[in-house]
Formats: sequence, C-alpha cells, structure tokens
Amino acid sequence: MSERWKPSVTVAAVIERDGRYLLIEEHTPEGLRLNNPAGHLDPGESPAQGVARETLEETTHRFTPTALVGVYLSRFQRGDDDITYLRFAYCGELGDAVPGRTLDHGIVRTLWLTPDEIRAQQGRLRSPLVLQCMEDHLAGRRFALDAVYTDASVWALRR
Repeated sequence: MSERWKPSVTVAAVIERDGRYLLIEEHTPEGLRLNNPAGHLDPGESPAQGVARETLEETTHRFTPTALVGVYLSRFQRGDDDITYLRFAYCGELGDAVPGRTLDHGIVRTLWLTPDEIRAQQGRLRSPLVLQCMEDHLAGRRFALDAVYTDASVWALRR
C-alpha cells in the first residue's frame, strides 16, 4: 500500500498599512528570503488561530484576522524534498508589539514594502505565494472568516 499524500498546511498574514505590506526577512537554506509572517499550522488550532500565533512569533505584534484572502496550493522541490503546501492567507488588524517578545529564531527583521518594491524583489521571495497573496489582497479578494470551518474535534483531548 502506498503512503497517503499529505500536503503541509501553512498560514500567512497579509498585512497592509498606508500602502505598504509587512514582510519578514528570514534565514532559509536558499539564503535570506522575504516572506509574509507565516508558518505551519499546529495541532489543536484553527487556521485563524495559527495565523495569529505565527504573526506574533515572527513580528512580536498581535494580529487579529478579519478576512480570508485565499487558499493556495504550491509545490516546492529541493534535492530529495518535494513538498506541497496548502496555504490559508488572512488579512486583518496588526496590534501593538508585545513587550519583552523577540523575533522567532531565524527571523532577521520585519520590513514595510510597497507593492512595487515587492514585485521588484521576486527572486528574494520565499515562495511565489507571497506575491500572489499581495496581488489578491490588492484586488480586493476577501472571504468571511467562517468560510473556513473548524470542527470542535480539533480541540478535543486525545484519550
């Protein structure tokens, strides 16, 4: 029997303020790359909870998702690695920095870039989804948060 294919589920925050988008610069095996505040969905959390957690970890700021920008599928190949990512991207409100928090390991800094600055640095983007999520946000794509339903079983204790 072959192993079941399981995409890696990630969440991303698309945060715009005054015509600029918040990105993080992070160390990757390919060198310094730009990304949305993003990361893997953890067990026991909804995608909306995951994006709030990841944004806090990578920017030190609280984030409240207000809408789903989109759901994206992409594939990444490096050597023997062949990973398909399923990304839930949210826009929302960035809160104040949390005193005493530091950027997650591997995160170098946060940057506010214009759409043109992001488009000009496509070779530095961690994934083509960074640009696609921004373009979808600029196009006004928004879906209600309840478009992604999380069943209570996600939070149920294992026996």
